[in-house]
Amino acid sequence: MNRPTIIISMLLLICGMGTKAQDLKKFDKGSFIKGKDSIYYRILFPQNFDATKQYPILFFLHGSGERGNDNQKQLTHGAKLFLKEDVRKQFPAIIVFPQCAENSFWANVEFGTDPQGKRSFNFQKRGKPTKAMHALLGMIDNFLDKPFVDQKRVYIAGLSMGAMGTYELLRRKKKLFAAAFAICGGDNVANVQKYKDVPLWIFHGEKDDVVPVVHSTIIADQLKVLGKVPKLTLYPNANHNSWDTAFADPKLLPWLFSNQNQR
Repeated sequence: MNRPTIIISMLLLICGMGTKAQDLKKFDKGSFIKGKDSIYYRILFPQNFDATKQYPILFFLHGSGERGNDNQKQLTHGAKLFLKEDVRKQFPAIIVFPQCAENSFWANVEFGTDPQGKRSFNFQKRGKPTKAMHALLGMIDNFLDKPFVDQKRVYIAGLSMGAMGTYELLRRKKKLFAAAFAICGGDNVANVQKYKDVPLWIFHGEKDDVVPVVHSTIIADQLKVLGKVPKLTLYPNANHNSWDTAFADPKLLPWLFSNQNQR
């Protein structure tokens, strides 16, 4: 490759990176502050947003690696999916990416170490919400007060730590969500009873060495025990980043937004 070609390639790469960064700026910055609760979020409004109309709203919870207070890192995984032109046209919805603080966690879970030295998870059946979850609950209630939010089409989703938070939100607000999807998460199996009637799609990589796949399969198994037909997708060759494959599933968003809350 000669020098002019190298320079052109570098310029194209730089321009491409700038375009992606610019696209993410379509997510407006916001914050919810009330009493001791405070949480930052990014929000994407539908194209040609009309405040006199009502829209579905999706809250997406990031993983532990995207915690912080920069109000940016939470867009690392998933945000680009909702920026696609065809997605925005087909599914005009409000998309909210809240950010968990560095020193907190979405879900109420205790951590340990298994005999192999890997992190283990002890999901709680009850208990007070974490600081981040408490703020998140307040933020969600605040959004639900907006006249442009369709109360029958409220959705929750997340990956890894965010999937754990998704399950916790489902049990704490079991009548709110029209549907949910959870990628490589987990929950106390005793909690499944509380959200058994919520349409739920579970994803997990079978080679996941961060959050073992069993944390998803036991939830699906418990749904069967409760007389429900679980929607479970396992990726035989995927490790923890199974969200890449899940986001690429063309059936995911049509399924999600087809659900309306009848409860």
